[in-house]
Amino acid sequence: MSSRNHCTGAATVREWSRALAPNSSVLDLGCGHGVPISQALVERGFTVYGVDASATLIAALHKRFPEVHLECAAVEDSEFFHCTFDGVVAWGLVFLLPASVQAALIHQVARVLNPGGRFLFTSPPEAVTWLDALTGRASISLGTDRYQQILHAEGLVLVGEELDEGENHYYLVSKRMIDR
Repeated sequence: MSSRNHCTGAATVREWSRALAPNSSVLDLGCGHGVPISQALVERGFTVYGVDASATLIAALHKRFPEVHLECAAVEDSEFFHCTFDGVVAWGLVFLLPASVQAALIHQVARVLNPGGRFLFTSPPEAVTWLDALTGRASISLGTDRYQQILHAEGLVLVGEELDEGENHYYLVSKRMIDR
């Protein structure tokens, strides 16, 4: 918990969340101990749901923010509370998963994201592998082109890419509205 920068990402998530209606429901995948991502969402008044595989981190998040709905599970095994969401955030998570699990996770997100909903996730723009500095785990970015293909196949649209103050690359995604 102490090795995570307690500021990086908060401004980005606050800016991203401005597109969401007040009181929206937001799913934080790989929520960890909640600082700063879940914290930024709670402070903006959203109903926050978090999923993380670490019982220790889930307990720390619950202690800080008891109003957050939590599940201790690997994101690929979660049923995401059997809910749908206006927004989904996966900060520092997607690239830690094997390529096939990344694609399956994007499919799961598309399934639970409401039409017009927003999805934000971090991963480098290049197709590259490396050892993650925070976790020491093997990491893989599929790269912008491959992510865009997967998103498109799931009815999701890549609407932008940005860098934050920590030089994290993130993808801004929207779910298409249903045609009537």
